[in-house]
Amino acid sequence: MQGVSAFSLGLVGKVFADRTRLGLPAFEFFVCAERPGNVRTDLGLPLHVEFGLNHLARADLIIVIPADDTAPPDAPSSAVVDAMRAAHERGSIVASFCTGSFVLAATGLLDGRRATTHWSLAGDLATRYPAVTVMPEVLYVDEGAVVTGAGAAAGIDLCLHLLRREHGAAIANAIAREIVVAPHRDGGQAQYIPVPVPTDGGDERLAGVLDWARQNLDKPLSVNDLAAQALMSPRTFARRFRMATGTTPYAWLRTRRLDRAEELLEITDLQVEQIAHQVGIGSVSVLRELFIQRRGVSPRAYRRAFSQL
Repeated sequence: MQGVSAFSLGLVGKVFADRTRLGLPAFEFFVCAERPGNVRTDLGLPLHVEFGLNHLARADLIIVIPADDTAPPDAPSSAVVDAMRAAHERGSIVASFCTGSFVLAATGLLDGRRATTHWSLAGDLATRYPAVTVMPEVLYVDEGAVVTGAGAAAGIDLCLHLLRREHGAAIANAIAREIVVAPHRDGGQAQYIPVPVPTDGGDERLAGVLDWARQNLDKPLSVNDLAAQALMSPRTFARRFRMATGTTPYAWLRTRRLDRAEELLEITDLQVEQIAHQVGIGSVSVLRELFIQRRGVSPRAYRRAFSQL
């Protein structure tokens, strides 16, 4: 596609770069176009694409890279639609973010499914493809073999989510550390925060509280505990927390606890009961329920799939 986003292509390439030197999985990464050859990026830089649509037949994961992030793209050709549908039917995971979600919607693979795109274009996506349930407020939507993400930078969140889902938390976290980004932002987190983060020092205190909370997940932390650590009233803390993160303290803590539980299941031989205690969930039954809600499997099944021991 002419005018492809150089930023988006770069971020996907960075996430799936070769890091075998670090003991991480090897990914075979290649760029395809309907017509191989020179493609112009949105920065005006020429990009030589070696592979055509026939390469989609061998892909486990296909990510549709956005072009212009300010307007919906033209509908893809029948050749693109047929190639993507054939790959999906073969078992490939098909993903998109930003305006790439319009291309994916045009294939019909989003019909009857939830999806997202850049918040400013969500209305256009819903109007153009009424069979798609558009969720304008979230970072990404996981529908199993079809996954969509929000604006361009949310492509990182989408890629790390897929890595976490397919390869486990430890590998996703290691790659996130390597590229110096947050290892996990929940898909339901807001795309953007309409109110600026306060600049009176409260945001610095909040960052310190988040670090403190990560180090004390084994404790039964409450909003009052976090507010006291921030030297704020609970009401002020809750308001500033949502302004800064787009979510609630309770939801943030639950996500961090489940992230840590996944990592412990992968890299330790601790009993599930011990892990539940260490991450502050306490009850094995509650941990199991939350795990099934998040991953569709029990903690023990997750360990069997992702254990690195």
